[in-house]
Amino acid sequence: MMQIGVVGAGSWGTTLANLLASKGYPVQLWAYEADLVERMQTTRENDVYLAGVLLSANLSFTNSIAEAVADKGLVLFVPPSQVLRGVLLTALPHLTAKTLLVSASKGIENDSLQTMSEIFNEVLPREQAAKVGYLSGPSFAKEVAQRMPTAVAVAAKDLEAAQQIQQVFSTDFFRVYTNTDIIGTELGGALKNVIALAAGIADGLGFGYNSRAALITRGLAEMSRIGLALGADPHTFAGLAGMGDLVLTCTGDLSRNRSVGIEIGRGRRLEAILGEMTMVAEGVKTTLSAYQLARKLKVETPIIDQTYRILYEAKDPRIAVSELMLRELKAEGI
Repeated sequence: MMQIGVVGAGSWGTTLANLLASKGYPVQLWAYEADLVERMQTTRENDVYLAGVLLSANLSFTNSIAEAVADKGLVLFVPPSQVLRGVLLTALPHLTAKTLLVSASKGIENDSLQTMSEIFNEVLPREQAAKVGYLSGPSFAKEVAQRMPTAVAVAAKDLEAAQQIQQVFSTDFFRVYTNTDIIGTELGGALKNVIALAAGIADGLGFGYNSRAALITRGLAEMSRIGLALGADPHTFAGLAGMGDLVLTCTGDLSRNRSVGIEIGRGRRLEAILGEMTMVAEGVKTTLSAYQLARKLKVETPIIDQTYRILYEAKDPRIAVSELMLRELKAEGI
């Protein structure tokens, strides 16, 4: 069967690598931490990011990006969004033109304000970049690892590439849909983390379901505005990569971004919260990118703006909520 490389051994990367290996594919998983590679080889478990899950015998491990991507039919990239560019540049000399590439990283690069697809388009040769697929949608790694029914979307400019990726990843518990709206799919996966931080802050302040529903609905409007400004299909935000991922991340107890927001709402400092975390809460850095991107596009994003001020300007969350509620009254709409 086709050999597959997975770059990034966080919870999501490890889960997807194990899913593919369980289908019978020979999969090689790259981890940044050499000691983690050694332990996974010995124990068949990622004790840092996916503890308690036995990893398939078809899954091997490496600390070498070159080894992970060389001579592979498909390579999946799942590093944190802020390091994707560096990881991709390291992998590039070892990729062949025929290798099918997939990205499952969610975020917007801080310095460039580029999405993951824009980074791929900048780094890769044009023909290869045109076939990259972008996997997104409502999917907690732990639940997928436990084989709970999950539906996601993969977007690619080349529909045949999207359909090939769909066939590779789909199982009896992991259903993959295709579309060609890359930017909408990516923005849904990135921006929902910012709204989840806001929803967590509201939960931490002791607010109820009404508040959460308002944040989800108006947060979706802000996501859609940014998407429309960048040429996304508005229907994407009503699907798995938009509303689906937003609802999951704003309501699920497994959401790292919501959990960070809850602690902020309870009065803790962001630095202290992040200092205790092993995994990455992508929404923290994406909030900075989203705020700057909205300013650049001249798009109105009051929830994103207040989340940015809470995280990066130490604004009192209660004052932020009050300012959101006392904004000029207007008609509902995107």
